[in-house]
Amino acid sequence: MRPGRLLRPGGPIAIATTVSLWLLATINSACADERYEGVAHAPNGERVLYRETHWLYAQGGIRQRLVLYRCPRGEAFARKVVSDSPSATAPDFDFVDARDGYEEGASTRSGHRYVYTRKNAASARKQTALPERRGAVIDAGFDAMIRDRWDALSANKPIAAPFLLPSRASFLDFKIEPLRRANDAASVRHLRMALDTWYGFAIPPIELRYAVADRRLLEFRGIATIRDSAGRYQNVRIEFAAPTKSDSAERQAAQTQPLANSCADASP
Repeated sequence: MRPGRLLRPGGPIAIATTVSLWLLATINSACADERYEGVAHAPNGERVLYRETHWLYAQGGIRQRLVLYRCPRGEAFARKVVSDSPSATAPDFDFVDARDGYEEGASTRSGHRYVYTRKNAASARKQTALPERRGAVIDAGFDAMIRDRWDALSANKPIAAPFLLPSRASFLDFKIEPLRRANDAASVRHLRMALDTWYGFAIPPIELRYAVADRRLLEFRGIATIRDSAGRYQNVRIEFAAPTKSDSAERQAAQTQPLANSCADASP
C-alpha cells in the first residue's frame, strides 16, 4: 500500500481517526446530566495537545451529548452534538471544526438516514443516503454497543461490528478484543480495537482502558481525529477525569459558543 494512500480521505489513517472520534465522544454516555474532562497529551510525555469538555443530558426523553474541543489555553475550536435517535447504537450526530470548516454527520428525515461530509469552509456539503447494515454502529453508538456486549468482553471473547465511515458513506468491519496485561488490576479492563480486514495492518490499533465498576473509559491511546495546527493527525494519550454533576447553564452556553478558527499558541 502506497504511503500517500494512508493520508487520503477514506484512507487507513483517515479511517483510524474517524474511529477515534467515535470513541472519544462516547465516554460515560450511560449517565445523564454529567460533565467530564479529557486531556490529550503527546503519547510519551505530558505536553498538552488539546482538551475536551463533555456534557451528557436528556432532551425530550432522548439522551444527548455535547462535546467542545479546546485549545491548550481553553479556546473552543470544534463542537459535536449527538442524539440517541433513532437508536443508541446508531445515533444522529453533527461535528464541525472551525479551524478549516470541516464537517461530518448523520441525520434522519422522514424515516430515512443520511450521511454528510464537508471538506472545508470553501467546499460544498456532500450528502448521501445511508446504506442499511444490520448491527450498524454510528459514532457514539460505540459506547452503547460496548455496554450491550460487555459480558462477552468480560469472558475474554472478541466482538465485531460494522462502523460507519462518513468520508466513504459506507460501513467497515472492526474487531474489539480484550487485552491481558500482567500488571492489570482487577478493577481495570484493557481493550484493543482494529480494522478487521486484510489491510488492517496499515492502521495502528487503538487501545482503551476501562474501569470495570462503572464501565467508564479511563484512557485512550491511538491516532486522534483532532488534528494539530498543521492539519496532521496526531498520536495521543488521553486521560479522562471522573464525571461531575452538569451545570445546565454552562452547557447551554457551550451549545452556541462561537468557535475559534485557530489556537493562539499554535497548538490544535
